[in-house]
Amino acid sequence: MKERTKLIWIILIFGAIYYIPWNHGIIRQSGLEAFMMLQEYAREHVLACLIPAFFIAGAIAVFVSQASVLKYFGSQANKILSYSVASISGTVLAVCSCTVLPLFAGIYSRGAGIGPATAFLYSGPAINVLAITLTAKILGWQMGLARAIGAVVFAIITGLLMALIFRKDDAARTQGQIYLPDAEGRQRTLLQDTLYILTMVLILIFAAFARPAEGSTGLWPAIFAAKWYITVALLIAVVWMLKAWFTRNECKSWIESTWGFMKQIFPLLAGGVLVAGFMLGRPGHSALIPEHYIQTLLGGNSIWANLFASVAGALMYFATLTEVPILQGLLGAGMGKGPALALLLAGPALSLPNMLVIGSVMGVKKTAVFCSIIIILSTIAGMFYGTIAG
Repeated sequence: MKERTKLIWIILIFGAIYYIPWNHGIIRQSGLEAFMMLQEYAREHVLACLIPAFFIAGAIAVFVSQASVLKYFGSQANKILSYSVASISGTVLAVCSCTVLPLFAGIYSRGAGIGPATAFLYSGPAINVLAITLTAKILGWQMGLARAIGAVVFAIITGLLMALIFRKDDAARTQGQIYLPDAEGRQRTLLQDTLYILTMVLILIFAAFARPAEGSTGLWPAIFAAKWYITVALLIAVVWMLKAWFTRNECKSWIESTWGFMKQIFPLLAGGVLVAGFMLGRPGHSALIPEHYIQTLLGGNSIWANLFASVAGALMYFATLTEVPILQGLLGAGMGKGPALALLLAGPALSLPNMLVIGSVMGVKKTAVFCSIIIILSTIAGMFYGTIAG
């Protein structure tokens, strides 16, 4: 299958090179915009934002036991604790939309209730730490915060509604307690692991700390002036922790996990940036799709604009992080802030391929209800955010 996918990509790239009329003025301008956007990303977002986030994701994947989170999803688990864990599992597990599907299938088939399982299914890709960080960095902290809060709230509401609607089916399923043993042979305490990951999160925060507005006074300009001194001090602390608390093999596993995230995401992100730049251009720069098309379909904050954005996000496939540059281009082309949030909340957790896999696990009826709940919630959230954000 991998070789077939490579062949398809080769054919598509060759077809684009062969058939796209690059001598046309609009096409040439669109191509220039694609590479200009890619250069902008490389200069402004990669070193200070993405690289630290990759190392954090690698550390979470290696040093935070997924078993210690998934064991709370059993049907006999405390409901408050179960839904709380499910709703924030995206930040803890740092899974993408392709990774969450087999995890969901495993916990659901082994006895997890449909409520916590679907809450986990939504939150896994929706609250990905890399995506939330990039959203706040590029689209603004307001959009990043709205996406984070919306994703957590949606996960809980979706799980509760699914549990309520299908309570009879859930009760009829074979109940089985998920047995997930605790990690053995730990070399560190939980406090040490927490301090290690927290220090790297602080590195990400300070390295990506944006310049305050001109003329501002107080704490933020002082932090910005000292950001690199603080970042270097935190890096020294991480190096000390690695030498004092971690074995060579653990450090090797961390680097390999980080490299795995980079290999998976960087090519997709670069491709997403190029496509977004070619189709939509940078904010304030025209490209292939005229701005008035975007303004007509997704401009403003009407119910139809938000519904269209939610449905489009649910049907489209967004590789990890590629929704951010696409949304940046759409916002620059006239998309409303409400529909942008609606697409962000519906897009990462749903797609046609995902729907097919989910349907094979819990059936067509439950899948249709699950998708409908997310689309409706995304539409409502988009309208609300568009109203308060102006």
